[in-house]
Amino acid sequence: MRTSFQLWALRCQLLINFAFEMKKSLLQMHAAVLLWGFTGVLGRQITLDAPVLVWYRMLLTAVFMAVILFYRKQWVKISTRDMLQLIVVGCLIGLHWVAFYAAIKFANVSIALVCLSTASVFTSLLDPLVNKGKYDLKEMALGTLALVGVYLIYSFQVFYATGIVLGVIAAILSSVFTVLNKGIASKYPSRTMVFWEMLSGWGLISIAIGVMLAMGLEKYLVSPDRVGMSLQLLPTNGDWIWLVLLSLCCTVWAQSLALSALKKLSSFTVTLSVNLEPVYGIILAFIFFHENNQLHPGFFIGMGLICLSVVLQMFRLIKPSMSPGFVKEKGGLD
Repeated sequence: MRTSFQLWALRCQLLINFAFEMKKSLLQMHAAVLLWGFTGVLGRQITLDAPVLVWYRMLLTAVFMAVILFYRKQWVKISTRDMLQLIVVGCLIGLHWVAFYAAIKFANVSIALVCLSTASVFTSLLDPLVNKGKYDLKEMALGTLALVGVYLIYSFQVFYATGIVLGVIAAILSSVFTVLNKGIASKYPSRTMVFWEMLSGWGLISIAIGVMLAMGLEKYLVSPDRVGMSLQLLPTNGDWIWLVLLSLCCTVWAQSLALSALKKLSSFTVTLSVNLEPVYGIILAFIFFHENNQLHPGFFIGMGLICLSVVLQMFRLIKPSMSPGFVKEKGGLD
């Protein structure tokens, strides 16, 4: 009797421990997604022009990652071929961030995030092309649905046209680097990959800014609210605070939380959580900047169509046995 009771008590304890770990992992995942959602809010708050903002974000993130890698002794050797791929991905991430933050500067956080949410649909269309797979008519239909949503937003918010175009470009670039990351995501530690991607992206942005300044094309780097002014190269005291939060909390810490949560959660839970990032970001923009007062009802119709396409795509792709490694492919970078 005593043995049976002890066995029953042990099972109960294990069940409680499991439930606690699952709850902890779920909280970690949503905390990571919430931090990613803050990237748009911080992007609007920082006064720097988009290319310079990205230059500082990539530099600070690379420095923070290097400190972690040295402290934990997690440096690994990367083959020349894979290093070249990481450099390409890093450059794409840099361009993606420039387009994303420029979309915020030319429009607002909500529109930039809604356009960016089409990335998963573009990924499903690009993946067969890169990996020589077959196209699915259902995926084509979902892609069309998302584009209809973008068109509706464009139709009712014509004065944000430049921001919408930049947001879609950011989504396409995001889908490209996600697909390219897929091939090497399982080979190396995520932090090592992020370090080299940040460093290479920072290098590209450095060269691009230097060349454009030398050619007298500075006006193309300046945000619309600063037309006629010179490129702001140095952050204000307030900008430094937001840049550190953006790099340390919204990139490095968020990725660590997500990687920890991946060990316990199912792929469905992870995918659903990550797809909530634009929702969190838009809610934060409504709270901090009252952007809901700036948007036409047509925006919400278009957003609904895009969200519907993303959710339907998620339910189509998720399988019980699927690994949630796509977050690692994505790099936890937004």
